[in-house]
Amino acid sequence: MSRAVVLGGTGLIGRAISRRLLAGGWDVVVVGRDSTRMPADVTVAGGRFVAADRAEPGGLAAALGAGADLVVDCLCFTAAHARELLPLLDDVGSTVMISSKAVYVDAAGNHVNSAVPPAFDGPIRESQPTMTPREDIDFRARDGYGANKVAAEQVLLDSGYRVTVLRPSKVHGEGATKPCEWVFVKRVADRREVLFLANGGRGVDHPSAAANIAALIETAAENPGRRVLNCADPDVPDALDISRTVAKYLGHRWEEVLLDDHAPAGLGLHPWDRLPGIRLDMSAAGRLGYRPVGDYATTVIAELDWLVSSDRLPAGFDHDYFAPMFDYAAEDTYLAER
Repeated sequence: MSRAVVLGGTGLIGRAISRRLLAGGWDVVVVGRDSTRMPADVTVAGGRFVAADRAEPGGLAAALGAGADLVVDCLCFTAAHARELLPLLDDVGSTVMISSKAVYVDAAGNHVNSAVPPAFDGPIRESQPTMTPREDIDFRARDGYGANKVAAEQVLLDSGYRVTVLRPSKVHGEGATKPCEWVFVKRVADRREVLFLANGGRGVDHPSAAANIAALIETAAENPGRRVLNCADPDVPDALDISRTVAKYLGHRWEEVLLDDHAPAGLGLHPWDRLPGIRLDMSAAGRLGYRPVGDYATTVIAELDWLVSSDRLPAGFDHDYFAPMFDYAAEDTYLAER
């Protein structure tokens, strides 16, 4: 039986890969700090939880034990995190690090977290330039996240070990701490009869289903090597498509108000409002043999079911992020005046 160790295994991506590997007959060790976040179905399927914190000396070594066929690191944010992992990889067949599309920069050096939005020339390939690696800035800062991820990537890729770096886009799935679809699910729950979308709902930020990321991780594990791979859904819906997918699945109808440049500032905000849009090229993953689980409409169902059935919002839910997207008073004023 092949053995996998998933660092950060109770999170969104960790849960998805644990479930997929367990279904495929793997022995799976889920590493995390809080056992209460271990999904019950993962335990029932045979997943074993090990409490460990990479910040504590010896924590990773204890979790890894005698080695593994696959290590998935969902919590590698800095070069220091990557260097902590290196001494453990002699007895690992394949390692997958979860990075992000946030590392990419356009011709002007702009990235997804910069003050000026990036303008990429078509779908982004893995060869697209990235941010300059940095270790002197907090990875939680807007300019620090991508730069630290690049530094971590380079440490692992330069090590000589068989490491696959995955760069997903806007991740969705059960267990998300900031589920973007909430902006539409809450509107359904609040029985809003009108939906406002900035820029006509044409914004695009390529979604990445956790289930599709898990499928690519399994493909990489079956084909060990040093590489960088984008990871996103096979289709690229815009915000209007996404809103309609959510409304249709939840059996809701609303009037669509597709705003233009003359609309009041702050009206119709949503998480996919990126023009020019962001799309990831998935050709390299396809050449490796990757096959997605499904398109956006198919894979987002897991998150939607979870959101509408949950009796509480996810731990760490970012109310401040979503608050501007639910300015119902401003919407009602606009409707009354038009």
